[in-house]
Amino acid sequence: MVNMSLVSSSEQKIRSAVLGAAGYSGAELCALLAANPYFSLDYAFASGGRTAEPLSQLYPRFTNAIDIVVEPWQDERISSLQIDVAFLALPHEASEAVTPLLLAAGIVVVDLSGAFRLKQADLYPKYYGYQHQHPELLANADYCLMEWLSEVPGDLISVPGCYPTACSLALLPLIKNELLAEHNIPVINATSGVSGAGRKAALSTSFCEVGLNAYGFFGHRHRPEIEQNLRRKVVFTPHLGNFKRGILATSVVTLKAGITPEQVKQAFTEAYQHKPLVRLLSQSPNVANVAGTPYCDIYWQQDGEQLVVVSAIDNLLKGAAAQAMQAANVRFGKPETAGLFSGVVV
Repeated sequence: MVNMSLVSSSEQKIRSAVLGAAGYSGAELCALLAANPYFSLDYAFASGGRTAEPLSQLYPRFTNAIDIVVEPWQDERISSLQIDVAFLALPHEASEAVTPLLLAAGIVVVDLSGAFRLKQADLYPKYYGYQHQHPELLANADYCLMEWLSEVPGDLISVPGCYPTACSLALLPLIKNELLAEHNIPVINATSGVSGAGRKAALSTSFCEVGLNAYGFFGHRHRPEIEQNLRRKVVFTPHLGNFKRGILATSVVTLKAGITPEQVKQAFTEAYQHKPLVRLLSQSPNVANVAGTPYCDIYWQQDGEQLVVVSAIDNLLKGAAAQAMQAANVRFGKPETAGLFSGVVV
């Protein structure tokens, strides 16, 4: 449980900027910040090669709702920024490059990329395709899987990936309660909507081309993150589905002999009974019911020693922007769910 007495109780608005505001997750962050009574959305930036344009021009649904111009980013802007926190919805290498500059300026960084998720720098060339240039920051980054956060995060917050959020929330109650067979390797199949690939146009993510296909066998960048969270190997196979947003993850595990349904239920109940953004369901989740919300829905079925756990999240919200907002709320001593409901767009 987070000790809220460790953080400020000041009611002054927390000044913020979003870098990467032109992308899907960045735009969702702008909406959440605009709706959060404790934060102000002071700046929105996109890549340096773009021209300045209103967010409502990029996303017409924000017309008459969010009045901010998305400006082209230059590192030189840092010295003139009067903000408390920067949310980075950027490519991994771009986040890694700008983070030390922001931290040096006394700005809290909430990073939505994978730049600081893994604690082992030598995994980045294999899974992310580049050599980490700031491995010293990996140890200092606070990885904020919010329902399992044990203390108030510091000045560098690493937001979990969308697939790892859905999979880890589904399996951690079982692992923490030592219910899985000793050498069991969870088998996880997870399907994401096309928004998970970002806003950039590509034939492979065109709605007219997407059906349902698996990809990233054994080498997907989220696999080591899931294994880091669960502290065990997994077989993780992601899929791309023909829908806009959401992730449905199906995890198959083997329990220890003699584990009862009551023990499984107790593990999930104890883990999440005081977690407002996790819903334990009596029927299998549907991505349509989490799209546009900050929830993670979880359901399980047991047959002897075999257990299937199904989890569903919105990849852009609980898997990105909403979890980033959760983390920032806690970091600055505000209610954990502030801004998470009035700011979402269904």
